[in-house]
Amino acid sequence: MNLTAEALEGALVVHLAEARLDAAIALRFKERMRDVTMQPAPRVLLDLSKVEFLDSSGLGAVVAVMKSLAPDRQLELCGLTPNVVKVFRLTRMNSVLPIHADLATALGKGRRYA
Repeated sequence: MNLTAEALEGALVVHLAEARLDAAIALRFKERMRDVTMQPAPRVLLDLSKVEFLDSSGLGAVVAVMKSLAPDRQLELCGLTPNVVKVFRLTRMNSVLPIHADLATALGKGRRYA
């Protein structure tokens, strides 16, 4: 799985460079996110701009990561592709997780959506 992290402007930015976040990688995604988010940062931004498909297992993995960070830190999403943002809207998870149009917006250089 191609998952990288970097510190940017006081946030931990995690980039998932996979076309799919589904049952095939959901468990590995959760494990890697647990390791990566050990780095101290008040915000964790998950860049999903490369993800074209998200199924219920992938959604569950994102929710599990969100719960593992709470209550001290918040998971925020950015760069969702149209198919992925549709899943978050249909499940109303866009009302639970902050979703930003792109990384620049998430870092405070633009407007929030979803």
